[in-house]
Amino acid sequence: MDRLTGLSVFAKVAETGGFSLAAKRLGMSTTMVSNHVQALEDRLGARLLNRTTRKVSLTDVGRAYYERSTRILEELQEADRAAGLLQTTVRGELRLFVGTHLVPFIAPVVVDFLTRHPEATIDLNTGERTIDMVEEGFDLAIRATQPPDSSVIVRRLAEWHHVLCCAPTYLERYGAPQRLEDLRQHNCLRYSLYPFGDEWHFVGPGEAQMSVKVTGNLVTNSAPTIRAMALEGRGIIMAPTFVGTADLRAGTLVRLLPDHRAVGFVINASYPTRHHLSSKVRTFLDLAAEHFQRQRNEFNPDDCPLC
Repeated sequence: MDRLTGLSVFAKVAETGGFSLAAKRLGMSTTMVSNHVQALEDRLGARLLNRTTRKVSLTDVGRAYYERSTRILEELQEADRAAGLLQTTVRGELRLFVGTHLVPFIAPVVVDFLTRHPEATIDLNTGERTIDMVEEGFDLAIRATQPPDSSVIVRRLAEWHHVLCCAPTYLERYGAPQRLEDLRQHNCLRYSLYPFGDEWHFVGPGEAQMSVKVTGNLVTNSAPTIRAMALEGRGIIMAPTFVGTADLRAGTLVRLLPDHRAVGFVINASYPTRHHLSSKVRTFLDLAAEHFQRQRNEFNPDDCPLC
């Protein structure tokens, strides 16, 4: 029989002084109560209770065992209460992984979350690497690419796309590509986590799906490094809209082949399981979704050099 149940049944018999009253309190038959206690005694190889026709009393072994077992049961109840509190209230540590280039967008969410929930803490990790959420103990990951682990749960937060662009100084040196195929002759700075590798994918005139295989002198998982190279006029890049918009508005980067639109992607939030999702994870997810939606509602397409 279940050891923990047996311990609980034995404690209730000791407290009530009888099998019948314990059975009533526990909502089980007297025979089942007796069987649990007998199984516990058999496992221990010791008699815990003195039984007479009129009453039940603890043996010396039973008294010592009862004192220890009640402490165990009390600690277990306290653990249950603590777990329930963490599940239903926003408190405790949230381990969060965010793609480096998304930090400016997630930072306001972090501030909002911690301001609203002073009993919560955040352990924020950033990077461009592939992570194992379970092995590394992350509660939540927010990235601009689809997580490679198909077992995690994914929630869509926002859509985005790349913009083909370069610095004006690059155009002065090498000229602008006139056709998609011309990119093969240019130095294309590539993001190593781009889903299609060295093939840049576009939707061309007439909504035709198009792609071109590119080469260049830099491949990296660091979006800031690619941006820095582009700003120095060292190559052509596919800039995510959430990275390149300010540069395009300022004119430090210029858009190329505007009749070719890069295929769209999604900013995703991923977490290990949907079952019994903790309040801290659920609350942060909702705040992040609200933040991205608010940005989208406030966005003025007439002011965007990408549209």
